[in-house]
Amino acid sequence: MKLVRYGNPGKEKPGLIDADGKLRDLSAVIKDIGPDQLSDVAIAKLQKVKVEKLPLVKEKTRLGSPVCGVGKFIAIGLNYADHAAESGLAIPQEPIVFMKATTCIQGPNDSVMLPKGSVKSDWEVELGVVIGTKARYVSQKEALNFVAGYCTVNDLSEREYQIERGGTWDKGKGCDTFGPLGPWLVTRDEVPNPQKLSMWLDLNGQRVQTGSTKTMIFSVAKIVSYVSQFMTLMPGDVITTGTPPGVGMGMKPQRYLKKGDVMTLGIEGLGEQRQEVVSFKL
Repeated sequence: MKLVRYGNPGKEKPGLIDADGKLRDLSAVIKDIGPDQLSDVAIAKLQKVKVEKLPLVKEKTRLGSPVCGVGKFIAIGLNYADHAAESGLAIPQEPIVFMKATTCIQGPNDSVMLPKGSVKSDWEVELGVVIGTKARYVSQKEALNFVAGYCTVNDLSEREYQIERGGTWDKGKGCDTFGPLGPWLVTRDEVPNPQKLSMWLDLNGQRVQTGSTKTMIFSVAKIVSYVSQFMTLMPGDVITTGTPPGVGMGMKPQRYLKKGDVMTLGIEGLGEQRQEVVSFKL
């Protein structure tokens, strides 16, 4: 099942994508798509809804983040060996964990705003994992049972803020608009193996990132289990799991985002995003 949230920012309604790729309204069935709607029981109830009887939503409707009420936006760094190499960094022995501010979350096709004074804003297509059930000290074997579903993420990063401003990656990762999620949340049952998903990102029509989740250093199951040793994962929490090579920082010469650039990106079965880069404004 592909769950979406649509409408103006702050006023999104719940919906789903039917078998024909059309958006249908779920607001008569559930209030929203957030922590209370992500458990296995809640999703099972949604799967019993007669989709053909749900109202159709007009085309060209804005899509918001497919999940609301995100308590934690957790990220994993250097989780692809070839990306670590292009960054000039060693392959990590354990997952590198940092946080993205929840205020950076936005819809998949909303404009990306360059931070004030930014000179090194970069792109990163990533697999997003949405937690459905409270997870604390879970085993790797059981970890995927705590996942509600998956989505495409653009883990945008301001490299100067991240690397050159006195430590902690968080500084360059949580800028406003730096967390596009979606277009939809694909429930776990439709992604039987999250380690076999192709992924890509184009900048101004040029392919810059091509990869697959099969080359992750740490699998989704390993990541969920590992993070749950350090913090309780709650329904609605999002984990973004690292990016394949092809980021601007790794290019020779380096290449960073500027006003007017357009990013398009996607992950197999999880949908595509499109963002235009705009200048900073309050």
